[in-house]
Amino acid sequence: MFDKLALIGIGLIGSSIARAARLKGLARSISIATRQQATLEQARALGLGDHYTRDNAEAVRDADLVILCVPIGAYAAVMADIGPALKPGAILSDVGSVKGHVVKVVEPHVPAGVHFIPGHPIAGTEHSGPSAGFPELFAGRWCILTPGKGADRVAVDRLTSFWGALGSNVECMDPAHHDLVLAITSHVPHLIAYNIVGTVADLEAHTQSEVIKFSASGFRDFTRIAASDPVMWRDVFLTNRDAVLEMLGRFLEDLSQLQRAVRVGDGPTMEGWFTRTRAIRRSIITAGQETAAPDFGRPHGAAEPAAPAPTPGGVPEIGIREHGGGEDA
Repeated sequence: MFDKLALIGIGLIGSSIARAARLKGLARSISIATRQQATLEQARALGLGDHYTRDNAEAVRDADLVILCVPIGAYAAVMADIGPALKPGAILSDVGSVKGHVVKVVEPHVPAGVHFIPGHPIAGTEHSGPSAGFPELFAGRWCILTPGKGADRVAVDRLTSFWGALGSNVECMDPAHHDLVLAITSHVPHLIAYNIVGTVADLEAHTQSEVIKFSASGFRDFTRIAASDPVMWRDVFLTNRDAVLEMLGRFLEDLSQLQRAVRVGDGPTMEGWFTRTRAIRRSIITAGQETAAPDFGRPHGAAEPAAPAPTPGGVPEIGIREHGGGEDA
C-alpha cells in the first residue's frame, strides 16, 4: 500500500501500527524515529522497522505515509523538524486524542503538496513502550479521521484503506465535533478516575490499605485508567480544555442532582437515573464496543493474558480501550 511508512514515536500505538503493517504487508519499509536511544534500541531488538534513527527529518525523508505517535504537546517541535523533509504527495497523519489543537499546530508546518489528514485510533491498553504493542490492537476498534474541507479525496481514501487493513472501522468527523465527543467518552472519565484515585491516595494509611485490599470492585477499574501516562494526559487536558470544561460542567450539574436525591432519600429519582444509565451500557455492547461478559469482558475460567513487559523507566499509557497515543517524542 505504501513504499515507505515513517513512525515518529514508537510506544504502544506506534509499535502496534508497525507490527500490524508488517504482518499485513502494507509497507515495503518502515522507518522509526524516537528521541530516546534506549527506546530506539528496544524497537530495533523487537524488529519493528527497517530503519532506526533519532533524527525525525531523516526518518520521514522519502516516506509516503508519516504518522506522528508522540504526545500532542510535542507536535509543534516535531513538525518544525520534519516539515522541510516531507516529500510532495506524502500523507501526514497522527494518532492524537485531540484534533482541533493538532490542526492548529501542525497545518502551518505542512508544505504544499503534502496531504495532512489527522487521525485518532480509539484503541489501547494501560501499558506502554515498544514491547506493549501487538498487531491486533486495532481489530474491531474505531479510527476517526478529521480531514479538512479541502483534503485530497484520493489521499483520504488511501488512509482509510490503511486503517481498514489494520482492522479498524473508519469514520470521518469534524475536528471540533471529535473533541467534544471524546471529551465525554474518554477525557472526562480519565479526569474523574485521576480524582477518585487521588482521593484514596490522600486517605489515612490504614483506610488506604483497606481500599486497596478490597478493590475487587469498581475502584479497581478506576485505578487502571488512572495509571495512564501523566505527560500524555496532561497534554490532552491542556489542548482540549474548552470541550473538557463544557462536559465537566454538565457532569457536575448532573452529579449535584444525584447528590440531592441521595441526601433527601429520593428513591424514585435514583432508580430512574440508574435505569437510564443501564440502557447506555447495553447500547455500547450492541454497538460492539464491549462484550456482555461479566467483569468488563475479562476472561474467566482461564489464565489472564500476560501483560507486556514494562519498558525501562516506562509508565502506563492509557486506560483500557479508552484512547490511543504514543509517549515518546
